[in-house]
Amino acid sequence: MAQELENIQEKVNWHWRNSMRPVRFLAFDARAAIPLPLLLVYFRLSTFLLTLATLMLFRHLERKGLTFPAAVRAARAWIIGKDRPGLIKAKKKRFVDWG
Repeated sequence: MAQELENIQEKVNWHWRNSMRPVRFLAFDARAAIPLPLLLVYFRLSTFLLTLATLMLFRHLERKGLTFPAAVRAARAWIIGKDRPGLIKAKKKRFVDWG
């Protein structure tokens, strides 16, 4: 009886277990499929290749273990480098050698 009650409770609350999963579009993260509406509106070979390249890039990164938001953050850090332009000069930390 207790096992049946647990099964019923699990069936009632099944959607909460899946609520934090990333939204998928086919085999891709939905955020990586952002160029698809552009492709639907402006269907040319160039937009098709851009969409395909974007999807394949993020699919490759996802297989390597990097999610879409993490890949965007990594690309931003790679482009900007060590400089953090959003911080005022007084807030920037300097490297200090106490040795």
